[in-house]
Amino acid sequence: MNNRSLPEHIAIILDGNGRWATSRGLARTQGHEAGAAKARLAVRVCHERRIPVLTLYAWSAANWSRPADEIDNLMRICRTFAEEVCDEYIERGIRVVVIGDIDDEVPSATRKATERLVERTAGGRSMTLALALNYGGRRDMVSAMRAVAAQARAGLLLPEDIDPGTVRRFLSTSELPDADLVIRTGGERRLSDFLPYEAAFAELFFTDTLWPDFTEATLDEALASFGHRQRRFGRTSEQVIPVSI
Repeated sequence: MNNRSLPEHIAIILDGNGRWATSRGLARTQGHEAGAAKARLAVRVCHERRIPVLTLYAWSAANWSRPADEIDNLMRICRTFAEEVCDEYIERGIRVVVIGDIDDEVPSATRKATERLVERTAGGRSMTLALALNYGGRRDMVSAMRAVAAQARAGLLLPEDIDPGTVRRFLSTSELPDADLVIRTGGERRLSDFLPYEAAFAELFFTDTLWPDFTEATLDEALASFGHRQRRFGRTSEQVIPVSI
């Protein structure tokens, strides 16, 4: 596959950890640990494929309703991930950013480890890894709209000047390009409040593969599917590929 047919921004919903563990008679925590290992694999493979931006849906704002012990273990796994990948990502030139609310909801140790990872990898230029942590797309859009309203109230922005780009500038994803390809593992066919604004024109790839079973071949299948799609962005096929005369 040539670089021209590769997506600039891949976003992945990491689904199926718990079902993977349950089907093997394991604790759900073991599924999440296996999922964290596959997150590291996905980053390495995307880096090798020269994908400029990868976003991983690590923790949804809706996940706080899960059992307390599972939340504690997931936060520990997130902290361990941040601590263990830091030196590797510095060496590879991978810059890590976070989308979502890293606030008091996130345990202090996890928050500090994540902030250190972001700070120490800030100079990376070969790839950007965005971790969606305590992220909710609707919540992010509400926050952006409040910021836009505050600008308008202060006289810094006229209502008639508000356009999609204005809203985009106030989203937590403002420094990222829109998603080109969204991959969801685990068999579900929905986006679950993931990048509702940024994935408006993204190609979607759903696979029954559970996230801990994710492999390089799974990614290549998604990339091959993407490469065969015609992205029209509202235009006709003839406009995208002009008819030869």
